[in-house]
Amino acid sequence: MAYKHTYSLTAKIWIYPVMAFFVLLSVLPFLYMISLSLQSDAEMFSGQVVVIPEELQFTNYVTIWEKAPFARFILNSFFVAGTIAALHVLFDPLIGYVFAKMEFPGKRFMFVALLSTLMIPFFVRLIPLYIMTAKFGLLNTYTGLIMPFAMSAFGIFLMRQFILPIPDDLIAAARLDGASEPRIFFDIVLPQLGPAIATVALLTFVFQFNEFIWPLVVVSSENMRPITTGLTLFNQEFFTQWNLTAVGGMLLFLPCFLLYLIAQRHFVKSAMLSGMK
Repeated sequence: MAYKHTYSLTAKIWIYPVMAFFVLLSVLPFLYMISLSLQSDAEMFSGQVVVIPEELQFTNYVTIWEKAPFARFILNSFFVAGTIAALHVLFDPLIGYVFAKMEFPGKRFMFVALLSTLMIPFFVRLIPLYIMTAKFGLLNTYTGLIMPFAMSAFGIFLMRQFILPIPDDLIAAARLDGASEPRIFFDIVLPQLGPAIATVALLTFVFQFNEFIWPLVVVSSENMRPITTGLTLFNQEFFTQWNLTAVGGMLLFLPCFLLYLIAQRHFVKSAMLSGMK
């Protein structure tokens, strides 16, 4: 017992400093972004690394709204990311229910084909998606930004995994009582998918809120830009206003962070339940 106690104490002596080091290493870029967002132009272009600004320039958080239409950028980001997350919440459970509880020819092949799309990098699909979007006349529109991401193979797979453990006898009994498939889905299946839906909505919103490549390719007008591509306005030919770019980074980070704080209980519950299954 004494040996076990000594080993536990020794492990703690080593583990906590190592964990603290890696936590600091992961948080350091974020802390420097905060510092950079509060630096003056003189400190930023001084050629030296400034960790703690001599005078905190909170005016940077005002200047960014004056130099670019950031209200429009934020509105675009929230609208696009929120709409895509809502479409995932609508379509992913429905398709997951079909794959989990219905039988039809080619079901296994279709499901495997769906999952195989997870192995295809987005850059491979980028050009075909762009050509299709252009031919449909959806360039520089909200529809062009949203529709290619209206549902995802990961979301469908996660919903299917959560629906599979629901007893088939329960669904069969509902059918015998005359319940239609929509009523079975909305009254029996959907109420049990709260953690999974919260997880899909959170991950989808965060990913789309930070999406850069697709808006950069599809959007050309300034008033259609989300925050991610709107920050490129501070990249000039010979210099970049890194302090204002860091302010934009903070504005990009805060909504996702607050959303995670709100939904973390469902997110953790979803991870626990998926592990148990």
